[in-house]
Amino acid sequence: MKTEPILEIRHLSKKFGKLTVLRDIDFSVSHGNVISIIGASGSGKSTLLRCINLLETPTSGEILFHGEEIQKKTFPLTAYRGKVGMVFQSFNLFANLTVLENCMVGQQQVLRKGRKEAEELAKMYLDKVGMYPYINAKPRQISGGQKQRVAIARALAMEPEVLLFDEPTSALDPQMVGEVLAVMRSLAAEGLTMLVVTHEMAFARDVSNHVVFMKDGVICEEGDPEQIFGNPQDPKTIEFLSRFRNG
Repeated sequence: MKTEPILEIRHLSKKFGKLTVLRDIDFSVSHGNVISIIGASGSGKSTLLRCINLLETPTSGEILFHGEEIQKKTFPLTAYRGKVGMVFQSFNLFANLTVLENCMVGQQQVLRKGRKEAEELAKMYLDKVGMYPYINAKPRQISGGQKQRVAIARALAMEPEVLLFDEPTSALDPQMVGEVLAVMRSLAAEGLTMLVVTHEMAFARDVSNHVVFMKDGVICEEGDPEQIFGNPQDPKTIEFLSRFRNG
């Protein structure tokens, strides 16, 4: 088991103008971790993920990937984004490509894989998420839950070390949420390293091995799920979780 962190976030802050969205964020992601980031909307969770992938530029602080600062001008950012994949809430599939082509394009353009190898990997991961029967469909021909499973397969086909999930079920109808969470549960069980921003408290409680609670751009409390859900210490955590614990 690898013990050194894959990702380290140190004193990360992010401002949009005068608005501070993230303030002095510190945590690390090690091999095999499933970390859920929870908190109310507007607490900075999605901005944190976007900073980790440099879709947003941090105002201050460090992001280390295997000990190397990713904000250095010499850092190979394209290769990094292959290793630290992202699944968005809005799927971000290419409408003009088939399901299979959506899962091949990144491999070919970023990893420079040949068509045959890219196609084999795409088919393998589409099968893994239950979408192999739809390889020739266009995104408009499949449901939201199916689109999100394709998006997960596309990210997996890059064979990342870490997969970031930005509220992957929030754009889905309730009946489709379960099929996406089932895929994520199976990936966690296989040991995939995952960092998940989610409003699905049962997933955070049952699947994560670490939970981070954020409010107003600050990490208020973090720990294992038993502690956060069973015996939270911070009054803000207690208030946020009260509706779930009493539900």
